[in-house]
Amino acid sequence: MHTSSPTTVSTSPLTVAADTSIITISPSPPHSPTRRHNTFLTPTTRLLHRHKLLKKLLPLIVSVSIGLLVRFAIPKPSRVTTQAWQLLAIFLTTISGLIFSPLPVGAWAFACLTLVIITDTLSFAEAFIAFTNEVIWLIVASFFFSRGFVKTGLGDRIAMYFVKWLGKSTLGLAYGLALSEAIIAPAMPSTTARAGGIFVPIINSLSRSADSLPKDHSSKKLGAFLIHSQFQSSSSSSALFLTAAAQNLLCIKFAESLGVNVPVKWITWFKAASLPAIASLLVAPFMVYKIFPPETKHTPDAPVMATNKLEQMGPVTKKEWIMLGTMLLLVALWIAGDALGVANVVSAMLGLSILLLLRVLDWDDCLSEKSAWDTLIWFGVLVGMANQLTKHGIIPWIADSVGSSLRSMSLSWPAAFFILQPTYFFIHYLFASQTAHVGALYSAFLAMHLASKVPGLLAALALAFNTNLFGALTHYSSGQAAVYYGAGYVKLLDILKLGILMAIINITIWGLVGSLWWKILGFY
Repeated sequence: MHTSSPTTVSTSPLTVAADTSIITISPSPPHSPTRRHNTFLTPTTRLLHRHKLLKKLLPLIVSVSIGLLVRFAIPKPSRVTTQAWQLLAIFLTTISGLIFSPLPVGAWAFACLTLVIITDTLSFAEAFIAFTNEVIWLIVASFFFSRGFVKTGLGDRIAMYFVKWLGKSTLGLAYGLALSEAIIAPAMPSTTARAGGIFVPIINSLSRSADSLPKDHSSKKLGAFLIHSQFQSSSSSSALFLTAAAQNLLCIKFAESLGVNVPVKWITWFKAASLPAIASLLVAPFMVYKIFPPETKHTPDAPVMATNKLEQMGPVTKKEWIMLGTMLLLVALWIAGDALGVANVVSAMLGLSILLLLRVLDWDDCLSEKSAWDTLIWFGVLVGMANQLTKHGIIPWIADSVGSSLRSMSLSWPAAFFILQPTYFFIHYLFASQTAHVGALYSAFLAMHLASKVPGLLAALALAFNTNLFGALTHYSSGQAAVYYGAGYVKLLDILKLGILMAIINITIWGLVGSLWWKILGFY
């Protein structure tokens, strides 16, 4: 039998045969130049190495130092137990790590969870109790639904129809994209997935067809405007529906843990958000058009491109019909779930099971959705610690302290409301995640509102709506912010300027329209 001799693919000390059947290890040549270079580093090179090492260690040092400072340098209040104070210190270290990123967020959260257990701050059961939280598993399921929209092409098809109908002008194109996201949002509960899986690819195609290229002066023709418009509009789409974003569900969960009753959750949320969110959604593209006008004002080729794309996609496929039917069923169950006695997470489990059984998704799709499993870890840790802070009296202590200060100033509850809400909003400059912000501060700020006699439902929903709006504040303020900025069409300074201007506009719209609407609804 003839056997061909193996050929090697490398001349390095570790040599692997091309057919992977033979591995030979060659001795390193004497007097290696690389080794000699590493042995005799110049002072400048050593300084650079130290600088790089310090840069890597600084986030770790800062994050740990914050916790140590709270635990050992700041006197413990008399009404707070040592266990609770230690838990607060570890929680602040966890939050600091999510901000400064000494490790990937999942790894850092797991390390802090381990610290909570080995210091006997919480038992194993207490530390892991949040991993049975319904909201966390609903968020995990939302990632899988988003993959279904992308995999089947249903999201692309819906967006292309709006481009075909409204895309003859640049402003019309922006409205078409914004409205298509609002239609998809309640059944695709991830703003980041909508951005990365549907809208950025569509915007990229539209822009390139108009000779508007990323990281080029031509980006101002069309691409930069569409990115800015869609980014700012996405916050209103996320605020419009309870199931349009993961952080919405978490806000409601925290509100209920503090005793705020939200009746018929999906309907109550939609009623409260509808008027101000729709107003904001209609204003955003127009304001971006005026503040950051595109060089190209008319896009006659966009409807043609959309028509061609729809023709290429062909008729609606069987899997698209299944995806559409499953999502309609899910939204119906989310709306009527309270009346039927079906929890939101059970509805999500049913929907995911249908998609798996009918082969719209396979299990490998779920396993490869790394963001879902990463979120399960770090979100579970954060929610668990936040709940234990409430249970052990830290959140009530903070709320009472701030509430007493506000009452000493003889502030009415409306005055306290209009102080606390903007504070909660603009402190987001310190956060790189909406869900991390919620886990760290939502319960504390809601407790402050309640201590200041602000009506509970009003305070809970207003904080939740703001959680969506500040997602468009900076290039790092949310997952979708990173996706839109990463597309390469917008400059950093432009996104920061537009972020603060649109934040002021949105706060004004929600403050005026929302306040009147919520009064009519009887929230106060």
